[in-house]
Amino acid sequence: MMNSLASNGSRNPVITPAKLARLKEVLLTTLLGDLPTIALGVYLRKLLYSQIFGQFGKFICIEIGVKFYGTSNIQIGDRVKICSGVRLNSLGAENNRITLGSGVTLERGVDIGTLQNSFIEIGEATYIGLYTCITGYGNIKIGKNCLIAAHSGIYGNGHIFADPSQTIGDQGVTRKGIVIEDDCWLGHGVTVIDGVTIGRGSVIGAGAVVNRDIPPYSIAVGVPAKVIAQRNRI
Repeated sequence: MMNSLASNGSRNPVITPAKLARLKEVLLTTLLGDLPTIALGVYLRKLLYSQIFGQFGKFICIEIGVKFYGTSNIQIGDRVKICSGVRLNSLGAENNRITLGSGVTLERGVDIGTLQNSFIEIGEATYIGLYTCITGYGNIKIGKNCLIAAHSGIYGNGHIFADPSQTIGDQGVTRKGIVIEDDCWLGHGVTVIDGVTIGRGSVIGAGAVVNRDIPPYSIAVGVPAKVIAQRNRI
């Protein structure tokens, strides 16, 4: 009887490396995540979080109350600032990945999450405004020197009905993805739908819904977004 219990693992559960890494992540982020600056919170997070992230650069500032899940799949470059209330979630699939390039700023309340083996990449010196949400089954790539204003939504989800063979699991979504090229500006409350590319240097007006490709150096407004002018190329 005892041999049977031992062999099926009910009395001796296996502690895998992945479980140990997750335990270490939970312990460190729970102990340090809510330490205020006055109690050396920023310094201690910078010192000890390097042990749990896939990549952790220099001169990183992580404010109080930031939530991390799946840190081994999160890569952070140099001089990144992550403000209070941000949530980065890369759990759920082995090949999920979130990458923040050097000089990225995530303002308060930003929510970024990968789903089934997808990546979200934010390029160097890009600013993500208050309470913006970036998530989806499709890959999302945001280029360098972009400005995403507050309360925007970038959603790599695309529901389909005609061809069930293209769905992912029982979610009924396709895997397309979003690309926002370098030097783009998205105004307050912009929504970007799956399968869209916004060309380099484009400006999207506040409240627009982008559901089709925008050519480089365009100015687009409205629901759905339509190009109304072209910008001078620099």
